[in-house]
Amino acid sequence: MPNSRLNKTIAGYHLLMILSAVDFRFNAHEDTVIREYLVQEFPFHVNLDREMEIISNLRPEEWQDHFLKMMDDFYDDATEEERNKLLRIALEITSADNVITKEENHYLNLLFEHWKPDEA
Repeated sequence: MPNSRLNKTIAGYHLLMILSAVDFRFNAHEDTVIREYLVQEFPFHVNLDREMEIISNLRPEEWQDHFLKMMDDFYDDATEEERNKLLRIALEITSADNVITKEENHYLNLLFEHWKPDEA
């Protein structure tokens, strides 16, 4: 992927999609949460085929570096309120199946450690 920055909404989509994939289990509630995020953030129809192609072409060992880049892109454009909202959505996605795996917890910790929501 080129070094260009993504806008916060697309970066948020990437973050949520990776969070939904790290446990290697599909959950319909995760899909619903991500779709709701898209409806709220994109009031008009957006073709996400390119974004899905980028995400699906990542190998699991590439997820963390991409996730960290998307965290930075989102952070740069988002307000504190928007970051906190995405953190809540991330928690909802990772707990959708009532189990937060070690991998999901790792990615959640990356978000919380880098964004430090409690220090605001």
